[in-house]
Amino acid sequence: MRAVILCGWTLTSTCFFAVRARAVDFAHDVVPILRAHCGECHAGDARQGGLSMNTREDLLAGGDSGTPGLVPGKAAESELLARVTSTDPDFRMPSEGPPLPAEAVAVLRAWIDEQAPWEDGFAFKGTAYEPPLALREINLPPAQEGRANLVDRIVDDFWRERGVARPPRCDDRTFIRRVSLDLVGLLPDPARVEAFVAAADPGKRAALVRELLDAPLPYAEHWLTFWNDLLRNDYTGTGFITGGRRQITAWLHRALVDNKPYDRFVRDLIAPTDESRGFIDGIVWRGEVNASQTVPIQFAQNVGQTFLGINLKCASCHDSFIDRWTLKQTYDLAAIASDKPLELARCDKATGVQAAPAWLFAELGQVDAAAPRGTRLEQLATLVTDPRNGWLSRNLVNRLWHRLMGRGLVHPVDALRARPWNEDLLEALAGDLVSHGWDIKHVLETICTSEAYGVATPAVAGQPQGADFVFRGPLPRRMTAEQFSDAVWQLTGTAPAKPDAQVARPPAPGGGPPMVRAALVKGTALMAALGRPNRDQVVTSRPADLTTLEAIQLANEQSLAEEFARGGAAILAAHGPHADAIQAWMFTAALARPATAEEAAAARDILGAAPSVESVADCLWTVTMLPEFQLVR
Repeated sequence: MRAVILCGWTLTSTCFFAVRARAVDFAHDVVPILRAHCGECHAGDARQGGLSMNTREDLLAGGDSGTPGLVPGKAAESELLARVTSTDPDFRMPSEGPPLPAEAVAVLRAWIDEQAPWEDGFAFKGTAYEPPLALREINLPPAQEGRANLVDRIVDDFWRERGVARPPRCDDRTFIRRVSLDLVGLLPDPARVEAFVAAADPGKRAALVRELLDAPLPYAEHWLTFWNDLLRNDYTGTGFITGGRRQITAWLHRALVDNKPYDRFVRDLIAPTDESRGFIDGIVWRGEVNASQTVPIQFAQNVGQTFLGINLKCASCHDSFIDRWTLKQTYDLAAIASDKPLELARCDKATGVQAAPAWLFAELGQVDAAAPRGTRLEQLATLVTDPRNGWLSRNLVNRLWHRLMGRGLVHPVDALRARPWNEDLLEALAGDLVSHGWDIKHVLETICTSEAYGVATPAVAGQPQGADFVFRGPLPRRMTAEQFSDAVWQLTGTAPAKPDAQVARPPAPGGGPPMVRAALVKGTALMAALGRPNRDQVVTSRPADLTTLEAIQLANEQSLAEEFARGGAAILAAHGPHADAIQAWMFTAALARPATAEEAAAARDILGAAPSVESVADCLWTVTMLPEFQLVR
């Protein structure tokens, strides 16, 4: 039976046992070669022979010869490699000067054979777009047909300008499951589902959103996953054993329960209290490390990426190949947090140049380089959270939109200098966040009460993913590892007895202890396979596709087998003994809908005429392996 439960997923074709010693680094290994040897004739606006390598799509298309420039995974069939290895002077590239060194050819060959990965959003000629420092005032389009939500006013206008038909609303069952998983990370209770579907109140969706956001503990313990990834916070792993790392869980949990305003939230992390200092303390790695991995440089990288949507990792070794940020800017930002002078190191070699504590946007003011470290951090916190710093508010609302809609207004989310698909919507949401006291829940409510959020998910096939992306509604998203674990624990009643995180948790509404959530326990092998990171670095997007390892874990994980076995006994006792009653509860609890006639018949076959603990466990396992269960859609 378990062999068929994976139907509907596309598995990766590359065997996960075949691992190179080191993957080719696109930014550091490939870009310098292409820029130095090919850029003059084939990058930016240059298209000699019809070939542009400005973007990956351009290079894939090839030039006038009609042969693909790249065939990912097949270097031998790629014209790029044929050209740089040819000895024919009329065919060889570069056409002038010496041929590529053997080392450079080897890098390109390996890169193509590794599927030619490309940095999201990178082009040899950039878009020349950069958001203004301060937020712009947006004049909202008039509401159409009473759709007054600021999201709808802008999106409706966007659709009208592009001739896109307004998508239909999703049904109520889809909506309650979607918004429950999005806002509190839990499956809706079957009785709540049926009451919601039966209600005739036209404002019931908005009321449900408010109800979910008003549940502080479920909200906090769901969004803890989001912030743990962004803030590199965990309960075990690198640095904890040696004392070279501190968690900030108690502070973070309380900040989410209290819905701490975002500007204060950021200030407490940049100029920290003792409870929140683990974020800027970073990881003290064992032994000697590369200059780009020291704690002050981690500080610059993490502040830039987490709060501003600026990736300074490339600019931690040298001036960035893929953005405008420089090595000196990274070191100057790092120097704010350093308790000793910092010397710039380019590619791990000392330069003799000293960093001067400074932040990235001097237009708003600057830190006092001569002030003590604590004072400099307080000054930086003030500058970062200045309402005139649009990078902070834009970055947050873009990340929230990405989490709720499956794709950011700016894509990728760590490249805030990429042009958003709708600049006015990004500005309006960012301004709304600031004008409402940096209230994160207000932004979530604005998005989730919009008609744009409540439409049926669009077809993914054929949807352009580059600059031509057209928003048509929230894309289907995979459950996080924590959502999947919580959902299984809800269905089976097998949540852990106590959390690993030391946090204060008020009693559940009924007076008993609340269910322990997956975000509060150490990661398991199953969670790791499902995408939970080790958090040695900032994680802003988890993998979107199922891998072979995940499929194997889902089909064979012993802990899952034990949880379904225990759950089978509980479900049989509560909803048995008849198969129809069991499958009816199971489908509504897991999918927020009744089974189709075909599904009900298949479930009865699995459950048998006299359901047993084992058959109930098998049936529930089958339901939870359905793609529909594992997607938020």
